[in-house]
Amino acid sequence: MVSGLDPHPDEAVRVLRRAVELGITFIDTADAYGPCVNEQLIRKALHPYADDLVIATKGGVTRPGPDDWRPSGRPVFLRQRVELSLRHLGLECIDLYQLHRSDPDVPLAEQLGALAQMQQEGKIRHLGLSEVTVEQLKEARTHVDIVSVQNLYNLANRSAEDVLTYAEAENIAFIPWFPIATGELARPGGPLDGPSRLHDASPAQLALAWLLRRSPVMLPIPGTYSAAHLEENVNAALVRLDDKEFEALTAAA
Repeated sequence: MVSGLDPHPDEAVRVLRRAVELGITFIDTADAYGPCVNEQLIRKALHPYADDLVIATKGGVTRPGPDDWRPSGRPVFLRQRVELSLRHLGLECIDLYQLHRSDPDVPLAEQLGALAQMQQEGKIRHLGLSEVTVEQLKEARTHVDIVSVQNLYNLANRSAEDVLTYAEAENIAFIPWFPIATGELARPGGPLDGPSRLHDASPAQLALAWLLRRSPVMLPIPGTYSAAHLEENVNAALVRLDDKEFEALTAAA
């Protein structure tokens, strides 16, 4: 859920609880989703949290409108957002806090410095980035320890291939957002059609299976509104692509 306008919050709570039942141990959200609605739903559904459950959130953007996302990396703003996320999630320390977008009007060192200060205060355990270039990732690592990067990446859109390659080489978790986009690849007779029938899997499941096969540092975060869709996504981990299938899908896009 991104907009926070979901008319069925009770279903969102059920989906979150079912995710944990199915063995999901990583929940990703952001203060701008809602805004703040998702964080509060996570608390309602899952608090007190299981010891092995990792809660990740993001901050550093404002949303004047549903489709109007604006980076805001002023240190005072970032501190306010971290404090709000702690309150909304019911946490004393956020497992993974990710800079949602780097603000071009604020030096990256200042943005990360603010987060590093809160890390030293015990309010953040690990730091990550979202939608960055390799150069930005390298610069960030000169200031703080970065454990994850979250960029747009899927079977049909691999514009962040260089970031993934760098992350894999440096053992940094790569969290692809919008991971199940397939576009024209899922059309009847398209590259996903044959493998879908062979594995008795949906195109979305194949897209997730491809990501999981693509890199050992890959951590997909497919969104879902229903328990049925959630279970379909989880079962994608059972799809095993052989070398020929993986290479064919890789070449298709």
